[in-house]
Amino acid sequence: VLNQPPALEDYNLFTTDHALMQATELNGAGWAKDRLTVYGSRLGDAETIEHGRLAHKHPPQLKLFDRFGHRRDEVEFHPAWHSIMSLIIGEGLHSAPWAEPKPGAHVARAAAYIMHAQIEPGSQCPTTMTYGSVPAIRKDKHLSETWLPKIYSRQYDGSNRPVTQKTGALIGMGMTEKQGGSDVRSNTTTATPAGADGAYIINGHKWFFSCPQNDAHLVLAQSPNGLSCFFVPRWLPDGSKNPVQIQRLKDKVGNKSNASSEVEFHNAHGWLLGEEGRGVPTIIEMGTYTRLDCALGSTGLLRGAVAQALHHVAHRRAFQRHLIDQPLMTRVLADMALDVAAATALSFRLAHAFDNAPTSPEAQAYRRIMTPVIK
Repeated sequence: VLNQPPALEDYNLFTTDHALMQATELNGAGWAKDRLTVYGSRLGDAETIEHGRLAHKHPPQLKLFDRFGHRRDEVEFHPAWHSIMSLIIGEGLHSAPWAEPKPGAHVARAAAYIMHAQIEPGSQCPTTMTYGSVPAIRKDKHLSETWLPKIYSRQYDGSNRPVTQKTGALIGMGMTEKQGGSDVRSNTTTATPAGADGAYIINGHKWFFSCPQNDAHLVLAQSPNGLSCFFVPRWLPDGSKNPVQIQRLKDKVGNKSNASSEVEFHNAHGWLLGEEGRGVPTIIEMGTYTRLDCALGSTGLLRGAVAQALHHVAHRRAFQRHLIDQPLMTRVLADMALDVAAATALSFRLAHAFDNAPTSPEAQAYRRIMTPVIK
């Protein structure tokens, strides 16, 4: 085989991306340079890249029942998925800015997130939703005491058992129903007060229920005082399974490695988060952080595509030159690289606003207005 490039592997995603390095430094996370260099090297390792490929080649499988007919409602993943999840959780991309707050924490996470998107973006879905759930969960003292230590843990635990028996926990989200996608106020799922422990009984469905393998989900349902947000764990405090029944996994165009599902609630238990009737503002706080990650992940996909293109044209020859040295190809590549640099700068400007919003009204305003725009 002649005139073909080698595989792009065993390289450092951080040190080979000058726009990423500069944006990290300029936005207040220069202190993370050494850690990001290590993570960039781990992501570019040939074995990590192969795990990313295998996770997409062997998508999750739904196991509704065991061989005796008992409901399982479990999702089985290829070992490569668990390897990638151990990597991203071990780096703290699901919780580090909350567990280890410091100036520039969201920017440092953004740099790692952009790199990870280039290797295996499916694992970012459970990671992002866990990251976004923390501000809502922290407002509830009881849930915080039980769940935040598990969420802050950097030990990935993919087992299906009560959170008290696990070394780490991940959170998902359920908003969309059949009759109304973004129009969540048309939701028909109901939540009825059930007892002194503050539980509600939830009945209904979700047309899109992200990551059913996660340990709990934030769910919207109609309570007596209007649409409210509920914390719905996979297992109940008494050690029994919460009756959230998976109907099927979504057959998606992309994001094959990650599980997205449709579910039904059959007298499931949930606990109110925030005020009753104020479910949208409560869950939108989570959505604000997931929107940030939409921008970061998209930037990472852009950068990954350009990195592959640059690698290819630097090795392949045509008409006595490497393609990268052909004038018309150089113009195309420069235009692509400029787009990526712009996306990087804009995404980091947004992450910088997330870092500074608690103390800066200007950053608060920028975050509120620009997060959906940049997403």
